[in-house]
Amino acid sequence: MSNRYAGSYRNGKPNGYGSTSRQDEDYDPYGDGYTSDRYGTPPQRLNPRRPPPESIRTTDFSSPASRSRRPAETSAERQISQVLELIKTEWPSMIQNDSIPVSLALQLLDNSSVGRAHEYRGFKKTHQYLQDSLKNIVHEHHQGFNSSIGTFHKIQGSIQASQKRVRTLKDSLVSSRTSLCATDPELKKLYKFSQMYDDVLQTLNELEDLRTVPDQLEARISEKRFLTAVEVLQIALRKLRRPELDDIGALSDLRSYLANQETALMDILVEELHEHLYLKSPYCQERWQNLAKNQGAYSENYNDSGMLTPFHLVLDTMDLAHPVTEDPAKNPEADTFWYISLVVESLNKLGRLESVVDTLKQRLPVELFSIVNETINEVDLRHPSSLRGGSGNAQGLHIYGSRETQMRADVIYDLLWTLYGKFEAIAEGHRVFHEAIKALIRREGAGNNSSLLGSFKELWNLYQNEIRSLLHNYVTTDADVYQFNSSPRPGAILNGNKDHSKEHLFKFSEADPKSVEMVTEYEALDGIIRTAVPGLTSDSRKTQALNKKSAASKDSRRSAYAGAFENRNAPGSYKSLVEPSVFNMSLLLPPTLVFLQRLKAIVPPGSDLAASTLTSFLDNFLVNVFQPQLDETLSKLSDNVFGEADSFQQDPDWGSVARRPVFKGTTAFFAVVTAFCRMLGTIPHDQALSSLIISQMARYYERCFAWFKSLVAKAQEASAAPQSLRYSAELAIGNGDIQETIKKLWTSDNLSRELIEKEVGLLIMHSKERSLEPSDIIQDRDVISSLCLLYTSMKWLSVRVAGLRHITHFNTDSSQPTLPKNQTRRWTLLNDPNKANGEQQGPVYLPMTQETVQSFDNILSSYEDFASSVLLTLHMEIRCRIVQSLGVALSPTTAPYVLGDQEIKEPDPQILSLNSELVAYDETIVRFLRDRETQFVRTGLGLLINSYLVSNALATQPMNMRGCERMQLNILVLQQNLKNIEAGVDLARAANYYSLFQEGPDSIVEKAKHDKEREGSPISVAEKYTYDELKALVELYYSEQLADPERGIAAAAKRQMGEKVLALSEHMWQS
Repeated sequence: MSNRYAGSYRNGKPNGYGSTSRQDEDYDPYGDGYTSDRYGTPPQRLNPRRPPPESIRTTDFSSPASRSRRPAETSAERQISQVLELIKTEWPSMIQNDSIPVSLALQLLDNSSVGRAHEYRGFKKTHQYLQDSLKNIVHEHHQGFNSSIGTFHKIQGSIQASQKRVRTLKDSLVSSRTSLCATDPELKKLYKFSQMYDDVLQTLNELEDLRTVPDQLEARISEKRFLTAVEVLQIALRKLRRPELDDIGALSDLRSYLANQETALMDILVEELHEHLYLKSPYCQERWQNLAKNQGAYSENYNDSGMLTPFHLVLDTMDLAHPVTEDPAKNPEADTFWYISLVVESLNKLGRLESVVDTLKQRLPVELFSIVNETINEVDLRHPSSLRGGSGNAQGLHIYGSRETQMRADVIYDLLWTLYGKFEAIAEGHRVFHEAIKALIRREGAGNNSSLLGSFKELWNLYQNEIRSLLHNYVTTDADVYQFNSSPRPGAILNGNKDHSKEHLFKFSEADPKSVEMVTEYEALDGIIRTAVPGLTSDSRKTQALNKKSAASKDSRRSAYAGAFENRNAPGSYKSLVEPSVFNMSLLLPPTLVFLQRLKAIVPPGSDLAASTLTSFLDNFLVNVFQPQLDETLSKLSDNVFGEADSFQQDPDWGSVARRPVFKGTTAFFAVVTAFCRMLGTIPHDQALSSLIISQMARYYERCFAWFKSLVAKAQEASAAPQSLRYSAELAIGNGDIQETIKKLWTSDNLSRELIEKEVGLLIMHSKERSLEPSDIIQDRDVISSLCLLYTSMKWLSVRVAGLRHITHFNTDSSQPTLPKNQTRRWTLLNDPNKANGEQQGPVYLPMTQETVQSFDNILSSYEDFASSVLLTLHMEIRCRIVQSLGVALSPTTAPYVLGDQEIKEPDPQILSLNSELVAYDETIVRFLRDRETQFVRTGLGLLINSYLVSNALATQPMNMRGCERMQLNILVLQQNLKNIEAGVDLARAANYYSLFQEGPDSIVEKAKHDKEREGSPISVAEKYTYDELKALVELYYSEQLADPERGIAAAAKRQMGEKVLALSEHMWQS
């Protein structure tokens, strides 16, 4: 038998069967014949193959009883019976239902002792014998098969003809029986003929009238006389429903045509209603353009079409108490409100008004979505994207200049006024639709049918969604700010996994309406519609309809009804004309409030929509969307200002905002604060929003204070040790006598000499207790410049921020829901025409209540105190530098004062270094600080040097005359340098002090005696010294001899020094 696995072992013969002539060859299971042509045309010979062995052909495997019952068999039948018996005998596994041909094939391929490869030739012979037997069966019986087919058709035809004749005979018998029962057939026939002729004449007249109905109907529809068209259609349908016309088969086409026309007329009326309700008709353009222009849109975008009639006057002039009547002399579409009433009346006569209202509600979301997209595209074409003020990847984190803000305002105002003009016109159309239905119900006495009058609330709900979506698209940058959209949509996640099979579906929006295939298909469809339903479309509206339908298919219909608005809450559903930013709120909100205020006059009285609640959704938007976005944007903007690498660098354009250089980050931060305050002036006052700005002010203070500490911090050697500050910063910000003194000195009207002397005395006393190291001094000049900039920046910022202080009587705070809210008042006060038109001139304020202003004042005080601390640090830094440099210069380890007999020509290098540092320091503060701060830093430097050189004279011991000469040279160099810094500086006291050293101890004692004698008379400060100072000078004079290694010289010097000190004490302390 044949199986699908045996073909691989057949030789490649044309007929697909193996040859039996190769009996003497060895078995080759991998021969060349792997092809099979089982379905090829068989050869015309009956048995081209050699028959099976004689034993197989002559063997009769059937029983004698079966042979006696069978009729005479043909040779082909006998042959097929023999081969079947052979297969049952030799290959029994092949006739079983669960036979596995592969198993037998593998056995035939197995050459082992358990395999059956030696039976392969017998298997092939059996297979060939089976094929030949089947062919012989076909060849013997093909003529019988062909003749039976023709005979079957003849028999079937004869039966059908007999049935028809029997049916005809039955009808003839019935008519004959009826004729035989009639008493006077001729009279009855004449009477029936007469009645039939009368009915025929009447029917012909009605048919003549019905014949003209299609033309009349099409004419009325093309003329937009829908009331007449409905009347003609209903009269024709009533005639066609009469029983006497039911049997006229020729009317079936007309009946189906009129039935289609009834549906088509309803569709036409629905489309006409949508054309005028949603401003698709050219007759509606004038009104919404005038509304947009009167509200504030730019007049150059629209033609000046005259004054606009207020809507309440339009309603007063409409006579809705009487049914609408057509006037053939005028264009019905010229008055769009009257035309809406006409369509409503026609739909009511047609009996489809309720279904049309449902259809209107269903299509309302899609139509509004189409209106919004169409408006966005129009505004997009009017405003080139290159002039919109930067739509980059800043994610709304950009403060725009006045020019860019005006460009963005032009785009947003054009979009909003145009869109709200359309929305208002649509609302007016729905109000007329509402009033027309209400008048119909009143005239017909149908009661209060809420299902017909509830469309206006649905319109308002959709308006809320569209406005909220626009606000969201142009204000927020992250979709997850919407708290009520944080949960996944039902069905989006199944068993914790997303349903990816629903992500890639076919959408009509993906089709190209301008492709050749789409245009061809549309033209063919339009031709079919005009042929089947005349009047549904017209050639004059073909192009307009194509553009509108393709636009709706491409943009508007990507969402369906309520689900469209859920998906559109995410950013990106609408094309954004400008970059989303919270600053757009000041541009978006005023036009929106003006539109809502005008919408209140359109809301039908007595409806379930309260006009006082029209702004309630804005409260929800401000609290749940805008405030989190504002907080996030303000934080990100502040982080950008804080994190910029050049935020603590000098602003290159500081001259345009300040009198002295300030930080770039400070001007940027104040620009952020100003922009937010200007924006807060256009939205309802909410203390939660003001608190956000105050918190960012506190953050900026913390950031600046941390940066100040990093500037004045010492280099940290051990990571575990706490980082300490420079000595000047410790004195400036730490509590102590020095800080208190310099604060009094800074806040005094004039720089008090007494306070300066006290400051110098305290500083010298502290320097003796703690020697200053180079790490205690700020060595980097850039740090000094940064400190000066920090002071000017904080001072400038405190003055500017103080100008924002404004106390308001609005105490609304959304962060404290327990407080009462006067929502109606807070919204109505914003309806300012200047704000609606974008004219936001005048000062900028941060509105605060009495409670909020306390935090503001604390921040302002922190700014001022911090600026004072920075200035005190600068004041102390130069003094600490002088003390540290003089300490090094007076130290004998670095500058010994026991010199040889060589002439002293140059001062100490440390003095020269100190002079250069003082000059550089002075240049820095002069460049950045005002005169008052500069004078505060400069004054007292000479007094400090004078006092330090005198009070620390013993630090130079031992000293000889040459060393004293170098000290005098150092004092002279310092004095000449200080004259360029501090006015009227004089180091005469230090110079005179060391001159006494040169004159000797006798002169020192003599001066003490002379001063004691002149105790009552005034003595110059430059010549007045204390006992300790003169005593130190005597000890300094003998310091060289005391340091001599010879004991005798040191002892003599010590004895002489004691005598001079005793004499000095006698003159200084005697009463």
